[in-house]
Amino acid sequence: MKNRVPHLSREERAAQRHLALSRRQFLRGLGACVALPVFESALRPVAQAAVAGPGGMAVTPSGMPLRMAFVYFPNGAHQDNWWPTGEGANFQLGATMQPLKPLQRSIQVLGGLDHKNATAGNDGAGDHARANATFLTGARARKTDSTDIEVGISVDQIAAQRMGHLTRFSSLELSCDAVRKAGRCDSGYSCAYQYNLSWASASTPMAPEPNPRLVFERLFGAGAPGERQKNFRMRQETQKSLLDFVQEDAKALQRQLGRNDREKLDEYLTGLRGIEERIQRAEKFGDLPNPQSDTPAGIPGNYGEHMDIMYELLAMAFETDSTRVATLLLAGDGTNRAYPQIGIPEGHHYCSHHRNEPDLMAKIAQIDLYYMQHFARFLQRLDGKKDADGKSILHNSMIVYGCGNSDGNRHTHHNLPIVLAGAGGGTFNPGRHVKLGGQPMSNLFLSMTDRMGVSGLPRIGDSSGRITAV
Repeated sequence: MKNRVPHLSREERAAQRHLALSRRQFLRGLGACVALPVFESALRPVAQAAVAGPGGMAVTPSGMPLRMAFVYFPNGAHQDNWWPTGEGANFQLGATMQPLKPLQRSIQVLGGLDHKNATAGNDGAGDHARANATFLTGARARKTDSTDIEVGISVDQIAAQRMGHLTRFSSLELSCDAVRKAGRCDSGYSCAYQYNLSWASASTPMAPEPNPRLVFERLFGAGAPGERQKNFRMRQETQKSLLDFVQEDAKALQRQLGRNDREKLDEYLTGLRGIEERIQRAEKFGDLPNPQSDTPAGIPGNYGEHMDIMYELLAMAFETDSTRVATLLLAGDGTNRAYPQIGIPEGHHYCSHHRNEPDLMAKIAQIDLYYMQHFARFLQRLDGKKDADGKSILHNSMIVYGCGNSDGNRHTHHNLPIVLAGAGGGTFNPGRHVKLGGQPMSNLFLSMTDRMGVSGLPRIGDSSGRITAV
């Protein structure tokens, strides 16, 4: 006698479908690389059962790639040591900027740039979070420590979204600090504001990569210099075949889903198509650059070494034209990192609130100088590398070094400490100390994006016009 199939009620059949969907965590063949989102269809039956029982130039006038980078140092600057004496081309660098003296004709020290949206306004405390969040967006960050973060798209991503198709990577986001996209940090602000410089949209930070090994392998592939190209091609072929497989499997899965979940799956597959586009872009650009350098081992224990490696990777990315847009967050504003390597056991944030005590003022000035020394080495590297037009990569770059806090002792956001390095391919006039008289820093962003070929933007953040004095 055959076993009889028991009759299933509507609720039992719904629960059975739920079980099949809830067990289906991945599209077959891709494993955890493309884990599926949680579908409403997999949750609703259980609840029911329970109740029932996205052109322009982007090159220099001589046709060379024009690069743009933003480097952020934390906690403001000791004012007396930061600012030069004199104005225009007749200026003397302050004590903090002495490492830049060999490159004085390649930089502009910009005074009088403000970020009004980093000030307290009606939001109260939280200057460190606002300093980070506003630095490249010019926008006011919504005060929240929940998921409803909002600030604005950053200048680097405005350029990347318009010009990023010209290189293997539309942009590069680096950090020498922790990476946090959630949680409560500064006085009721989400950690996302304090640990991210780059924002793809008002609510989407571009998480930076702090691990040098992962940055190197992303840019140039894994393995020894002679093996990277082969490894890269193998990875490409594997990704392509798996993506082809997934498309077929996705069609079958869609028939099991409700309308809301079909929309969710469509959004998910859009992300997969982004992988396909990156593969196609890599194929268009041909073989990967193959630097004759060993792959970095990971995050060094020494902070100065960590900075140097990340600067080196940024320089290599520009040299190989892997990207033309980058950000480097040396540390989130408000960091209380100690610097035993230069004899300062106290925390950075503690020293920045020096209250005019001579010992603490001397220490914050020493920390500022330490950061500048590493930045100067980076610029010297770019200055020593030549483009095909005979000019240096530094000449053909626009590199902003600065902080969203001015005086860390008082948490001010006017007259920000900003250095603009490079000649923008000959479109800037470096070798000067320029006083801009209290303009939004976002005005500088408009001038930079014009040079990157992203012309005609009406505004960025709180901009009120373009800066012509640089």
